[in-house]
Amino acid sequence: MADRYLHFTGTAPGRFLTRKLGLPQPARLRRWSLETQSLDGPLLHLTAGGSEIVQELGAVLATTGLTVVRSAELAPRPAGIVVDATAVATAAGLGDVHAALHPVVRSLAPGGRIVIVGVRPSVEDHHQAAAQQALEGFVRSLGKEIGRGATVQLLRIEPDATASAESTFRFLLSPRSAYVSGQVVELTGAAPDPATDPAAPLAGRTALVTGAARGIGASVASVLARDGAQVICLDIPQSRDELARTADRLGASALPLDITADDAAERIAAAAPGGLDILVHNAGITRDRRLANMPADRWTQVVEVNLDSVLRTTDALLDAGTINRGGRIIATASIAGIAGNTGQTNYAASKAGIIGLVRSLAPRAAADHGVTVNAVAPGFIETKMTAAVPLFIREAGRRMNSLAQGGLPVDVAETTAWFAQPASAAVNGQIVRVCGQSLLGA
Repeated sequence: MADRYLHFTGTAPGRFLTRKLGLPQPARLRRWSLETQSLDGPLLHLTAGGSEIVQELGAVLATTGLTVVRSAELAPRPAGIVVDATAVATAAGLGDVHAALHPVVRSLAPGGRIVIVGVRPSVEDHHQAAAQQALEGFVRSLGKEIGRGATVQLLRIEPDATASAESTFRFLLSPRSAYVSGQVVELTGAAPDPATDPAAPLAGRTALVTGAARGIGASVASVLARDGAQVICLDIPQSRDELARTADRLGASALPLDITADDAAERIAAAAPGGLDILVHNAGITRDRRLANMPADRWTQVVEVNLDSVLRTTDALLDAGTINRGGRIIATASIAGIAGNTGQTNYAASKAGIIGLVRSLAPRAAADHGVTVNAVAPGFIETKMTAAVPLFIREAGRRMNSLAQGGLPVDVAETTAWFAQPASAAVNGQIVRVCGQSLLGA
């Protein structure tokens, strides 16, 4: 459904009126396309205080395809700014972050990207922990004030494993991350597997996407196919015709299957005789009602589809070796599972459960199977489901984020594709909200 307010604020009368009334003025986001594959302009690489990774980080930033410069005078209108704050270890050292960004933040190009690079807060040095945790509050606040479609993230890396951040920088400093802002991403030191073809990083890999007949699932399947994966599209038998059309459009295969079936894992394995490299748990349902009015069957249906089926099929596919080493498991959570939502105790419980699954399974899956486990947590995404929401609730959902607009299914898909890349081995156990930095939740 078209966002008429976004269109109106893009006109001269709309800009004038909304400015006078103090209303949100969302900027039209630049998403990835064949014509817009990268940001326009140089990347400004700054350092807050001293740093031991200046050269290594500079080499990684060069892989983004942007021209990296170290002086603001060489980048009067930077498309991106990266501030290396890995050496900030005291409260006073936070002043170096201010000193680095304060003179240049206004010069960031519309739709630009800011990434603060930090390290994990120490459990042994409470001064370092305080300073590094302070960066999170800084990033979330800057994301809410910067405007003009720009985004701000905090990336925590292992200082001796800077190269593991390549795929993450390529994602965060590109149009693919247009609706991701205010996020904290922590990387492990796992070495990336280089892609043989940067234009098709998923070539030679087999992906299965549940709930793929329409909406977010169809978009995920489309982006994975665009990036070279051979995709298996799964959805319930009742959606067989729509599923077949989606699969045919992508050159994918269709698997009509109820993911809650007792033999779901066996049938998935049979559909992928060479094993799966990417498993995307996207299937989900809602049965909204306040708890006092919610019968047991509405609770059970949501938990069974959204959470229990994910747990059972994941366990079975890992135990059977169906998910190949170097594989990726990506689940779909929701900001409802983080912040809660009236009338959605069942849905929010199931999506919070996905977060618990990811945090617990990720380190064990990596150690035992060589597989990473992550989740996307969408906010207000423009789909047929949200188009049916009453007008005023829909408008509140669209505007209550730092970008003052709803996201698109492709925004969730692009984040999923970043998780799925062979080069993203260091991205594990992460819950990334695709919500334009919703004002709800952390």
